[in-house]
Parts: sequence; C-alpha cells; structure tokens
Amino acid sequence: MALSLSKFMTGNTQPVPSAKRARHVGIIMDGNGRWATRRGMPRSMGHRAGVEALRRTIEAAPSVGIEVLTVFAFSTENWKRPKPEVDFIMNLLVEYCRREIDKLNEAGVRLNALGRIDEMPEPQRSEIRRAVELTAGNDRLTVNLAVNYGGRAELVDAFKAMAVKLQAGELDPSAIDEALLGEHLYTKGLPDIDMVIRTAGEMRLSNFLLWQSSYSEIYVSDIAWPDFNGEHLARALESFGRRERRFGGLVEE
Repeated sequence: MALSLSKFMTGNTQPVPSAKRARHVGIIMDGNGRWATRRGMPRSMGHRAGVEALRRTIEAAPSVGIEVLTVFAFSTENWKRPKPEVDFIMNLLVEYCRREIDKLNEAGVRLNALGRIDEMPEPQRSEIRRAVELTAGNDRLTVNLAVNYGGRAELVDAFKAMAVKLQAGELDPSAIDEALLGEHLYTKGLPDIDMVIRTAGEMRLSNFLLWQSSYSEIYVSDIAWPDFNGEHLARALESFGRRERRFGGLVEE
C-alpha cells in the first residue's frame, strides 16, 4: 500500500476510531544489512533501501491514525560498527535530510531529533538542526528520528539536568515524580509510545525508548525493514486495535 505525498497532503484518508488508535508508534528499523547480504549486495545497499521504506512508512502513517512516528535510525551503540558502514550511514543521513526535507515540509510533517545530537559530526548536526527548524511549525505528523540515541543515555541526561537544578536550588527533591522526569526527556511534550514495531523478527527493545514504552504494545514482524510497507504498518495497527490495554488493572466485563 504505497500512498502518494499528494494524498498525504490533502488528508484524503478515513479516520481511525480513537479508542483503538495508536497515536504514537515507535519502529525499530531492523534487518537492513541482512536484507542486502541475502541478495548478494553490500550492507550499504540495505541501508539505502531502508530509507525508501522510511519514506513509504511516513506517507502511510496518517492513514492509520498515527500522530507521532519515532524511528530508531542510529543508536549510541552503533558507533561500534565498522567505520566504513558508520560513515555510509552518516552520509546517508545528510543525503536524506537534504533530499527529503522540502517534501516533508510541504506535506506538513514536523521532523524532530531524539538523541545526543550535539555529539554527532558537524555535517550531520547542521543538517538535522536545519531540518528541525524548517519544519517546526508543522502539525500533520511528527516524525522523530532517534539518532545517536540510547534509552539509558536519555535517562542519564534527564537525571543530570535535574541534578543541576537541585544543586542550584531551583528544584525541590520532593517535587520529583514521573511527570517531572518526563519533562526532562527528549520526548518532552509528546505522548508515550502506544506500540513498538520491530522488523526482521528480533525479540528485544535494544535500548529504545525504555521509559516511554513501559506500557507499549509490542509487535514483531518477520519482514526485514527494506521490505516494510504501508500494508505491513496497517497489519500492525490492526493487531493493536484487537488488544486490551490494562495498564496494570483489569478489563471491565
């Protein structure tokens, strides 16, 4: 199910009932390298194909009621990969921002970045900031790129920010609660994750949005990320609609 940007821009889609709608969906985009290796291609071609899958998913997201889409693009641990692969991914990130940002802006997409962006190389840092600034006023769909991101690192950064305020006398320890912690996370102001989708069949969160996904529904697809499309996204959201979310309570009979 490939949706064109023109359809996306006009909002010509059927609404999804709010009671069964996943407002915020996170995707662990896994399987790029394996997809390429199975086809006798270098791993880099899998990452490039993954960019096309991301485009398809962004185009399809509004039709299934998604308001916020967070995609795991590059983790704090991914720097351990071979340098040629890391360099390719970093260059691909710059290419994506430069090539796609005007289309995303015209389509009403707000692009945001989650992670330790300040620690990234200058070209990537600059392009990400430019994309975020350009699309800041859009409200049709928020797309969070989790880049140089780690769930544990995010919590450490939040704790450090609160510690600075405590030390300066700007924060009373008794005021610290879950809501206050949420105000210091990268996702400040966004709803928690309703569903986490992981492709390529792996059964782990891999340090992705640990706090925000504490009550998320988990959906694992055997499809490698480069083959993921709107049909697969719709299938995941159909699964979400059939589930009962109890949040530690009981379902009323």
